Amino acid sequence: MKVSKTTGARFHFTALHHRIITLLFVVVNRMEKGEDFLSATDNKVAMSEPSEKSFPAWMIWKRRRYILAVLAFFGFFNIYALRANLSIAIVDMTAQKESVLENGTIIHVRDFDWDSKKQGFVLSSFFYGYILTQMIGGWLASKFGGKHIFGLGIASTAALTVITPFVAKQSFYFLLAVRIAEGICEGVTYPCIHDVWSKWAPPLERSRMATIGFSGSFFGTVVSMPVCALLADVWGWESIFYVTGSVGLLWFLCWWLLIADSPANDKYISQSELRYIQGSLGQQVNRKVKHPWKSIATSLPVWAIVVGHFSENWGFYTLLTQLPTFMKDILHFELGSTGVMAAIPYLAISITVQLAGQLADWLRERNVFTTTQVRKIFNCGAYISQTAFMLAAAYLLSPVGTTICLTFAVGLGGFAWAGFGVNHLDIAPQHASILMGISNTFATIPGIISPVITGYIVTTPSEYEWQIVFFISSGVYLFGCIFYGVFAKGEVQSWAKESETLKSEYEFKKREGMENAAYSSD
Repeated sequence: MKVSKTTGARFHFTALHHRIITLLFVVVNRMEKGEDFLSATDNKVAMSEPSEKSFPAWMIWKRRRYILAVLAFFGFFNIYALRANLSIAIVDMTAQKESVLENGTIIHVRDFDWDSKKQGFVLSSFFYGYILTQMIGGWLASKFGGKHIFGLGIASTAALTVITPFVAKQSFYFLLAVRIAEGICEGVTYPCIHDVWSKWAPPLERSRMATIGFSGSFFGTVVSMPVCALLADVWGWESIFYVTGSVGLLWFLCWWLLIADSPANDKYISQSELRYIQGSLGQQVNRKVKHPWKSIATSLPVWAIVVGHFSENWGFYTLLTQLPTFMKDILHFELGSTGVMAAIPYLAISITVQLAGQLADWLRERNVFTTTQVRKIFNCGAYISQTAFMLAAAYLLSPVGTTICLTFAVGLGGFAWAGFGVNHLDIAPQHASILMGISNTFATIPGIISPVITGYIVTTPSEYEWQIVFFISSGVYLFGCIFYGVFAKGEVQSWAKESETLKSEYEFKKREGMENAAYSSD
């Protein structure tokens, strides 16, 4: 049968009209459901790209989230370098130096004639500012984005560090004001990074990504002390502030240019990685988050994190501030070797925190333990071990034995960071920055009062006095172990369930054939 041109044209027009109507119906239907009507096209593009699983784990440049984690590592490295630089510089600033007068007379003078009380005020002034902005930092991160506040916090501290030599030469009180201001700027960093992890870290990679970043602080402690001492010896104490401040500003430029606030805003991320992150976390919508303050304040899992954070920092700050003195007075190390020996425990924790993050996520990925079980095992196991090694160090009091015990006491704290350190993201992902601000506020208190208490106890000094210091730290660790072990949780709390994030994450993994109850239910 022969079909006329008019009839054929009418047929094609009708078919085309039908297809347009069908397409419009699909688009409207998807828009009503909140779906992207271009998702089918995006999926085809994503499927044409190689899966990130096809790349070896060490090729981090293929995964934008791990580039972020590495830059976070160097961010925390700078945070502790900028914090610890004065403790090294002040030795040279107050040291007696030879000066030759015009008539040939040699006299001994100091750049700054500060007594021990003034030096104590200068060294502790940072923490007076640091404790003020923990909560504010969490709020700013949730409002303006963790990436921006984290970067600006470090950049501001670095800029203030660069001008420190000039300020110190003007007035002692100006220097105090600058150090307090540095503490205020750095106080926002820890809360802000949790906001970044909440947008970038898939649940089964939270431990390893967070501990990669946190380990930078311990590496910063280990590296900055000898490097700052070398700078002071070669170019003078002023160079310490110029170098550490400049490095911090250089890091800020890299962070600002290379890192986006969320995967959806990252112009360099691949579609396959974006799909993986969004599928595991759920579509992230920019909206104001209302924080349930009363529920947070009365939540025992939140207080378990607070107590855990406080306990770990008590031992950490006690040894950070007192270990060189203890090794010199009781173990009779020479002054030159004291700095190196005191850095060994912090080198240990910088390694263990990396291993702990990898192991924690490995156990969760394979459903060996639930999230709650992993957090409690790592946290409580670390505290029990630290209690035992602290007590052993108190009784041994020998150069080799005590150094080994203190290395284990500090080093095993890395496993606790895979417990309480990322637990905020487990129980309330959208409020993680606020929770970190709360816990780090309490965890800053040991940095202020622990050295003071030690100063009142250790007056002679004697072995018995130092034993009391170690007994107190052991007791704090043990209390933290019990409280965290009883009240900690690993699942999203009812007051924090403001979205379908967890459900989306579980359904995504189930579709991929990777069902894992460790993050769907405990």
